Amino acid sequence: MEYFSVKENDCSSQKSSRKIGLFLIAATGGIATAISVVCFPFISPAFRKICLPYVPATHQQIKNITKALNGRSGSLIDLGSGDGRIVLTAAKLGFKAHGIELNAWLVWYSRLKAFINGLSQNTAFFKQDLWKYNLKEYNNIIIFGVDQMMEDIERKFNNELNKDSFVIACRFPLPNTHPIMTIGHGVDTVWVYRVPPKQI
Repeated sequence: MEYFSVKENDCSSQKSSRKIGLFLIAATGGIATAISVVCFPFISPAFRKICLPYVPATHQQIKNITKALNGRSGSLIDLGSGDGRIVLTAAKLGFKAHGIELNAWLVWYSRLKAFINGLSQNTAFFKQDLWKYNLKEYNNIIIFGVDQMMEDIERKFNNELNKDSFVIACRFPLPNTHPIMTIGHGVDTVWVYRVPPKQI
């Protein structure tokens, strides 16, 4: 009898150990999957040919952009809109402001901020690749670019934008177009362009 009770106890302890092991495997697998889902939109741009990282605009950059937009109106788009702060600022200034962003989490966050601030009517955020998005309907464009993309984005601007469109480039200037205005200095510098440039 004792032999059987010991054997039964061993079996039940093995079963409970196995259940605990399976539970821990499932739990860690679930956590790993959740982390992957959350992190993937932030990591995936790094696998692209040209990476446009999410770096929020500084307070001074927003002030410089606001100054550059003085006297302007109409439609505006922020290419790589991140957390939406530029689009929301533009909407407060009276623009019909849009943002395009590859990171779905940031797109939803921006929409939520617009709703909370009562700006949903004048803003829109899209999960889009900026290289595939046609810009012809916009007359004010903001880009926080990286050095290696500026020549290609300049070509896109010249091909798609209508006469007298304004481009505000932050962090890096357009390489072949002369700015009509430069505001600020250092990392907060913004370059203002009329694209396509006027033909003399």
